[in-house]
Amino acid sequence: MKNTIKNLIIIAVVSVFTASFTTIDKEKKEVKTAESQVVWKGYKVTGSHEGTIAIKSGAFIFEDGKLTGGEFVIDMTTINSTDLQGEYKGKLDGHLKSDDFFGVENHPTASLVFTEVTASGKNSYNVTGDLTIKGKTNPVSFAVSIYGNKATATMKVDRTKYDVRYGSTSFFDNLKDKAIYDEFDLVADLEF
Repeated sequence: MKNTIKNLIIIAVVSVFTASFTTIDKEKKEVKTAESQVVWKGYKVTGSHEGTIAIKSGAFIFEDGKLTGGEFVIDMTTINSTDLQGEYKGKLDGHLKSDDFFGVENHPTASLVFTEVTASGKNSYNVTGDLTIKGKTNPVSFAVSIYGNKATATMKVDRTKYDVRYGSTSFFDNLKDKAIYDEFDLVADLEF
């Protein structure tokens, strides 16, 4: 009986000691902002516009080699169009930065924080996160694929949830061919 109790105590001490030194392999990998790109594309009745926007900072969080989290800050002051040139490019870029759209003077950054990540394949994940634009936060869902030190993600964003109402038929009547669709696309190619 004494040996049984002694053995149980030894097993308990060894278990506690082992557990205290066992850690989950958690790693934060910073995104290389200069090598990464986010492309946006907005749609209107008469066509579309597209451009880029810079990542100010970002990181993916991995546990035991699996994506488990992430957080990103977008520099809204860099939003620009790539499908126009000259005067028209200047007008659109200025309008996107104005209060009609993203109000970058008062809201120079946007952010995305992952809240849930589930594997959907060998290198792919379904992500839910909190997206903040113009000080308003809403949940978004999107897919992320990771290959080596690169990741790609595609997301649809409903701009009206972030008080970006200009040209939206959800808020204004009789826009006809001046209407701009509420959803725009973001495509991110990231290196870390």
